[in-house]
Amino acid sequence: MKFLYITDTHIRGTTPKNRKDSFVETMTTKIKEVITIANREKVDVLLHGGDVFDRPDLSPNVVGQFARLFKEAEMPIFAIAGNHDTYGHNPETISRTMLGLLDSFGLMTVIQPDAPVLIEKNGVKVQISGQPYHYDLDQRDPKLDYYPNNEHEADVMIHLVHSMLVEKALPDGIPHTLIDHIWGTSADIVLTGHFHGGFGLKERDGKYICNPGAMARVNNHWTEISRIPQYVLGTIDSTGAINLTLHPLQTAEKGDDVLDRTYLEKAVHQEEKLHEFVQQVKEQSEFKSLKMGDIIAEIAALSNVEEKVRQEALRRITIIEETWKGGDDE
Repeated sequence: MKFLYITDTHIRGTTPKNRKDSFVETMTTKIKEVITIANREKVDVLLHGGDVFDRPDLSPNVVGQFARLFKEAEMPIFAIAGNHDTYGHNPETISRTMLGLLDSFGLMTVIQPDAPVLIEKNGVKVQISGQPYHYDLDQRDPKLDYYPNNEHEADVMIHLVHSMLVEKALPDGIPHTLIDHIWGTSADIVLTGHFHGGFGLKERDGKYICNPGAMARVNNHWTEISRIPQYVLGTIDSTGAINLTLHPLQTAEKGDDVLDRTYLEKAVHQEEKLHEFVQQVKEQSEFKSLKMGDIIAEIAALSNVEEKVRQEALRRITIIEETWKGGDDE
């Protein structure tokens, strides 16, 4: 049995402001390459780790354009829902989304947590299960999301999870799961997405955990400059032996050619200025008012803070205040 795995295509109809190319044209080229490879390699299934689309209500025109590309695949396509594929990060809304529409038309099968798929070839039974993104992911017992049940008495289990699975601990407040904490998983292969930078291919005692990184480069993080999108080719032979390999996309341009470094530098500079401003706020001990907006305005006037930095601080405070008010009303 042979499979190809990709994740986080973030298909959309517009170009992110930090890119210099046409995102639609670039993603079209990448997906064409993936499907061409899948057809040439005669893989049995094409797997997608979630965030197929950048939003659940994407324009039908854009969805139709990419649906025609997926239709060229000579094998079934199985996917899980990412946080961008559903409304409110709720996988139960999938039927009302564009990913759900592709599922309804049979162009792509969305794997549900309670309905793993069974593939049988050369006497080997392979179960493919999936855990879509949900609010409690990486905040509850990992066994609930990373340890699938063997529903089909399969010889090999592949498990897809759209989660923040990482090698090193992230700052407090960012839900995540460490790779070292799930090596006891019941799955033989865990394929993840969501974390765009990826961590490549890990193996321990015959088990594999892999995130090749996002197909799309849509954010302004510095690591995206040097990263080239990749895909995974996997084989499971008649004895159940597993072999996985990572491959860079040949059509992916270098980060310097498609990502706007000028915009990145401006974003980093603004973030540094905002951090300095926050530090100034913390250092002040006496204020004429206890309202955050007034405090920010007062410090800005005293410290000659740039207007755009002050406005950004006010914007973020407003968002937090609105969140608090929303919580009080519930």
